[in-house]
Amino acid sequence: MTPRASPLVVKVGGSLFDRVAPLLEIFREVGRPVLIVPGGGKFADLVRRLDVSDTAGHWMAIAGMEQFGWYIASHGIPAVTGLASTAGVSVLLPYCTLREADPLPHSWSVTSDTIAAWVARELALDLLLLKSVDGIRHRHHLVPRIDDPGLAPEEVDPLFLPFVFEHGVRTRVVNGRHGDRVRGTLRDEAVIGTLINPRF
Repeated sequence: MTPRASPLVVKVGGSLFDRVAPLLEIFREVGRPVLIVPGGGKFADLVRRLDVSDTAGHWMAIAGMEQFGWYIASHGIPAVTGLASTAGVSVLLPYCTLREADPLPHSWSVTSDTIAAWVARELALDLLLLKSVDGIRHRHHLVPRIDDPGLAPEEVDPLFLPFVFEHGVRTRVVNGRHGDRVRGTLRDEAVIGTLINPRF
């Protein structure tokens, strides 16, 4: 990887709560500019169990993303509230930006996956989804590349694939529990995972 590698939006899934410190160490080691979009994780899971309207649930879950964002920031990286490319590693606190723009439907068809895709679209950057799965599966087989926005994989929210195909957001889905895969992806190397490249 050259020092001129472009910045990247990286969604750190809430299931990787216990992997935050090692992931930040990898981001710093590789040196690629990264804007982290936090998942909702256990904070959003609590909202799912409540009997609230779709709109209330939407904003409560985004507030949950913000809580996870503050947890990530507590490991010594800057927290930002606006959409801007970063020179180093920072974490987005998304609530105020999303309240102002309100760009997505208020439903559980939208999670932090599609929110991260929206951030990447707004910044014209590629997206890396770090989850606790090896990638996207179809009929129990890992799919190295997705060319069909009509798939409905369980690993991402229902709006995610239609959104990234409509807006041309190049995305990779990688298991964040494998440091070597995260490191390789940041260096634009081929790793186990799923590539979604709607630009071609």
